[in-house]
Formats: sequence, structure tokens, C-alpha cells
Amino acid sequence: MNIIIIGYGKMGNEIEKICIEKKYNVLFKINSKNINKLSESLLLKCDVAIDFSNTENVINTILLFFKNKIPVVSGSTDWLNKLNNLKNKCNEYNTAFLHSPNFSIGMNIFFQLNQILSKKMNCHEEYKVSIKETHHINKKDKPSGTAIKIANDVISNINKINKWSFTGDSKDQIKISSNRKGNYKGEHEINFSSNIDTISVKHTAHSREGFARGAILAAEFIKNKKGIFTMKDVINNIKNE
Repeated sequence: MNIIIIGYGKMGNEIEKICIEKKYNVLFKINSKNINKLSESLLLKCDVAIDFSNTENVINTILLFFKNKIPVVSGSTDWLNKLNNLKNKCNEYNTAFLHSPNFSIGMNIFFQLNQILSKKMNCHEEYKVSIKETHHINKKDKPSGTAIKIANDVISNINKINKWSFTGDSKDQIKISSNRKGNYKGEHEINFSSNIDTISVKHTAHSREGFARGAILAAEFIKNKKGIFTMKDVINNIKNE
């Protein structure tokens, strides 16, 4: 498989390691200084682009791949307000797009557990929902895209909850606590608490390798496909193999 990496930071470097292990060809590694060197010949060879950049400017780069019918796997979370527009553009150019705030297989199983649990909790109004997330000191977005997804999944399943906030002042809000310290790769915990008991689900990432392997699995899945996909599709595909 021929891959172009968009954004060559810590995650881009980790993805390249997995590509080398799997004997995939990294055609080009895009950063802010070399985008103009991305040639038409490289685009013609590319099977999938994998994006882990950290700037809104990447949207134009993703659109370039869409225009060239190249599927894109993206883990960027700095422009989530424009995600629906990108999905529409993907369909317009008849290619494929898979975005996830978190590519860890374990975290995506966490998402499914959270969906099941929040549906069960809809009729138990005595429980207050809260989310905690911790990442390394250099992570810019706050809360994390993963924490926002956890919250949005709860909101979609529990009638009394309408939004998330950093304070959780009212009963219709989920409180998200965000911490930035040390070298945490990512820790997320959701709590359903009442005066009687607390139900907690927690995921801790020990390295970036899990995110990179999940992104490569997504790239393998999305190659030669058309449409909008999620990591749930990837995980279901693993179960069906």
C-alpha cells in the first residue's frame, strides 16, 4: 500500500514506523514547509492519505486528496466544526473519508461500552454524569476530541442531558474535567454517580502505538472504498474476517 502522511509530528512518526514494519511505502510526508512539493505523480501513486496534523489549514490539503479520488483517514480534531462540510465534499468527489477523534481499538471499544451504558442509564435520573480526561502538557485542544465524542454519545442517549460544559452547573449538563500535565498519552474516564454508588469506565493509553496501529487498520479498510466511514466499521470488519 502506498501512503502519504499529512502532518509529520509524533503521530506521523509513529505511523511511519508501522508502515515500515508492514512494508508499506510512505510516498511523502507533508509538513507546513513542503506542501508545494507534493507532485501529481505522487498523488497518482497514492492509495490512502493519513492525516494527523494540528492546524485548520489541513482542510485544503484534505480537499486536494478528495479531488484526486484518494481516500483520507484523519485523526485531527482542531476543526471539528467543519467536519460535516468535509464529509459533504468527500461525497461530492466520490471518494472515501474516515475521521475519528481516537484510533485506538481499545478506546473504540470504550465508545461502544459507553453507548450501551448511557442507553441503560436513561431511565435512572438519580445518576450524575461526568467525564475526566488527561493528556500531555503540549496538547492544545481542550477538552480532547475523544472526550467530546464520549459526551456527545451520552447526550444522544440520555434525554435529560443537553450539553457538556467545564462546570456542569445544571442537571442537563455533563461536566468535562480536562488536565494537561506530564507526558500522558491519553486517559479518559466516564462516571455515572449517585448517592448510592458510582459506575466508572476508564481507558488509559500507554503509548502512541495503539493510535498508529488503529490508523493503519483504518487505511487498510478504506483503500478502494467510497463513502463515509467510522472506526466502528473497521472494528466490525475485524470481527467479520
